[in-house]
Amino acid sequence: LDEPEDSNIRVTGDTPYTSATSFEELNLSPDLLKGLYAEMKFERPSKIQAISLPMILTPPYKDLIAQAHNGSGKTTCFVLGMLSRVDPNQKVPQALCICPTRELAIQNLEVLRKMGKHTGISSECAIPMDSTNYIPIAKRAPITAQIVIGTPGTIKKWMSAKKLGTRDVKILVFDEADHMLAEDGFKDDSLRIMKDIERNSAHCQVLLFSATFNEIVKNFVSRVVKDGNQLFVKKEDLSLEAVKQYKVNCPDELSKVLVIKDKIFELGQKLGQTIIFVRTRNSASMLHKSLVEYGWQCTTIQGALKQEDRDKIVKEFKDGLTKVLISTDLLARGFDQSQVNLVVNYDLPVKHETEPDYEVYLHRIGRAGRFGRKGAVFNLLCSDRDIMIMEKIERHFGHQVAQVPSKDEDFEAALKTAGL
Repeated sequence: LDEPEDSNIRVTGDTPYTSATSFEELNLSPDLLKGLYAEMKFERPSKIQAISLPMILTPPYKDLIAQAHNGSGKTTCFVLGMLSRVDPNQKVPQALCICPTRELAIQNLEVLRKMGKHTGISSECAIPMDSTNYIPIAKRAPITAQIVIGTPGTIKKWMSAKKLGTRDVKILVFDEADHMLAEDGFKDDSLRIMKDIERNSAHCQVLLFSATFNEIVKNFVSRVVKDGNQLFVKKEDLSLEAVKQYKVNCPDELSKVLVIKDKIFELGQKLGQTIIFVRTRNSASMLHKSLVEYGWQCTTIQGALKQEDRDKIVKEFKDGLTKVLISTDLLARGFDQSQVNLVVNYDLPVKHETEPDYEVYLHRIGRAGRFGRKGAVFNLLCSDRDIMIMEKIERHFGHQVAQVPSKDEDFEAALKTAGL
């Protein structure tokens, strides 16, 4: 875990905790340490882990709101937190992790199973079932898995049907918490789950993790989590220095496709994997069709696909069978694939017609350059509106994005500057 430069992490409140320089200092079980070293191949805690793990693991187990860079090791913090709080002898749910998408839930479960391989702790994924394996909830046996990771709708359904007991839940995690608690996100479901657990479980520790927290969510979260620890990173430090951002002016939609085909793919094919973000399902299928016609192999993922197809596409990309993935913002958050060196914003992320979605922009570019690796992001700008949105993004992050003219050598130089 090569440290991206010491990010300015601010801890609020007086802190009785000392940072952990090694995993041994955290009083973890030998089985968990074996998982960290032998399975995960970790050497020492990353910065966010060194600061947050003592807060998570030290009694009286206070709540924690933590914001840290994409790719800094947040998943490890809460997965370790969950694994270390479970009593393997009790066959009941004791830890719960809620995620905004099924892809993220599956990914977190894979990390959990790998890290907890030697502990004998059981886990289950609570996501909408694909049609082939569907069992009506009424016919399911009560959940005995000790850790449940899933999406809010399914978790709430299991609770309402009295299949997921919360009496013994000691730790509740919200991954991508800003999205889980936003008005247009899953706020109602999340709050209902939280209230249900507060009612049934004597003391449950709540952990909220995300790379982005806007002010509205910060205020809301601080109200929900009364007496917790808080860990925030300064906004300007989130602009991800490891990843070089570029903008490319394209006269029209067709030239966007040509830039991807002739410049980015031709030069980038030996560089690992690429994710291309588009705004709508239609752009996704249109772009896919054009690239395939030009003889490039790529896959596309978006929310309208059947669940088993979504899972298959993600797996093929993670296994390196496909090099290029076209995605709507479904994968902008938390999707971790260390081979991704290039991100292309075919469309810039917007909230309303002319208002950029800064959080999503940050999450998208965070797909490249995980754990301090090198990466490059190309923003394709087509209209005056795109140029204006890009200017707003630059102002917001206080970061000037370099322009790449459209000659081959300019793109090669850009990739070189990005360290690729």
